Amino acid sequence: MATLTDIGTFIAQTSGICGGRPRIAGTGVSVRRIVGWYKLGLTPEEVATEIPHLDLAQVHAALTYYHANRDEMEAAMAAEEAEADRLEREHCEARKGR
Repeated sequence: MATLTDIGTFIAQTSGICGGRPRIAGTGVSVRRIVGWYKLGLTPEEVATEIPHLDLAQVHAALTYYHANRDEMEAAMAAEEAEADRLEREHCEARKGR
């Protein structure tokens, strides 16, 4: 008889790992990283090829998490991008002032 896997065990969040962001359990691969590849047009199979230590079930779990929590994930990603843009501008302005 095949062993069944509880799909709720695929995603973890731990402070200090991936900045506390959701990730594939047992790895340092964030859901956001999987979503990034997905948004570039890669299929789940292609994502699993790009990150070979993940299996297809883990990739699908990350995408399921994203789709189930899309509003929260998009808001967090937008906030991170805005902060990165702010830091880049600040860095460029500091360099111009030299």
